[in-house]
Amino acid sequence: MSNLPAIPGLHPVYEDYSRCVHCGLCLNYCPTYRLWHLEADSPRGRIYQMIRVEQGDAPVNPSFVEHIDKCLDCRACETACPSGVEYGKLVEYARARIERDYRRPFFARMARRIAYRQILPRPRRIAFLARLLRFYQRSGLQSLARKSGVLRALALAEREALLPRIDDEFFFRRLGVMFEAIGERRARVAFFGGCVAQVTFSALNEATIRVLTANGCDVIVPRRQVCCGALASHAGDREAAREVARLNLKAFAGEDFDAILTNAAGCGSTLKEYSHLFTEDQPEYQAARVFESRVRDVTEFLATLGLTSPLKPNHSRVTYQDSCHLLHGQKVREAPRALLRAIPELELVELPYSDICCGSAGVYNITETEASLELLAEKMKHASSTKAQTIVTANPGCLLQMRAGAEMHRTGQQVLHVMELLDRSLE
Repeated sequence: MSNLPAIPGLHPVYEDYSRCVHCGLCLNYCPTYRLWHLEADSPRGRIYQMIRVEQGDAPVNPSFVEHIDKCLDCRACETACPSGVEYGKLVEYARARIERDYRRPFFARMARRIAYRQILPRPRRIAFLARLLRFYQRSGLQSLARKSGVLRALALAEREALLPRIDDEFFFRRLGVMFEAIGERRARVAFFGGCVAQVTFSALNEATIRVLTANGCDVIVPRRQVCCGALASHAGDREAAREVARLNLKAFAGEDFDAILTNAAGCGSTLKEYSHLFTEDQPEYQAARVFESRVRDVTEFLATLGLTSPLKPNHSRVTYQDSCHLLHGQKVREAPRALLRAIPELELVELPYSDICCGSAGVYNITETEASLELLAEKMKHASSTKAQTIVTANPGCLLQMRAGAEMHRTGQQVLHVMELLDRSLE
């Protein structure tokens, strides 16, 4: 189909594009189409643009880049599509082509290169930058910056409000540690701790391990694991994603695990698709196939294994927000709900439009802040309508976004991960 050179590791063929019959059933499920009602910002509109570029009929120009960049890559269109279009694969390929054929402004290029190649793959650098941010947050500088108006003057106020609070202790200290099952051992699992999550969601990772061990799992946290590569892959920097994939394949190799678990839906979706980063003739391809076959979201794994640890009653009303890359990327819907229903006396109410993205989408709330906040406002309106005291979700990015939303919109709701709520319910 293409008149252009292929990009190694991911190259759609004619059938990948032709599955889209332009029926439009995806439109109402696409967050950006719901916002702007522009065909160019819908899945089928973007696919049409991809086809033209792929055939050499249109250049990779600023207009193409803008419409592809505005996509959240939430993959809700995949769930809605009756033809099985693998839109996530197509948009990542389009972004890889943009990275290869389009010259972004200098500072944008440098920021992306530094983030995806110099920081996220290197835990020590993440920890160093996290300590600097923690000093900013704890020393009074953050309060001063907010009150002085300097952030608003620099047009940074909304982005700064979405910054995660840095942990007092980092989860990096748990790398290389094994946690033994409480009672009879039912499974032996490896835990993937993430990258930024190790300095911002350490408590969530600790809670996840407590729930697993309480339900009979030995939990090993492999020492040499690094960032999953999701952010780099979604941004089109596939070489950076391949590099961290190679490191993780080595870190989790040689051990007899029943599963490799993550509590981050975005990480899990990428880990389950590691083979997409390599061609079949590359030595890593088969290792990636074996690796991804063992990856499970922790809710998916526990719902199948079954809870054995007694749970205390929880007399509260909660609602569940589907994480895009758990529902649409991994096709896991019922598992987190089943775990929540297992908590005695808990009232679970469905969240209207729970399958529509909250606007977090990796770094989307940084790169497309205005659109992200519009989606968040809509999400918080629906969350408030449930009259639930707690919003529960299954991805750290969603937690961060919706905690900011609860504060911005003053809903008075706490936002927790499924594992955090289960951990609080353990006897």
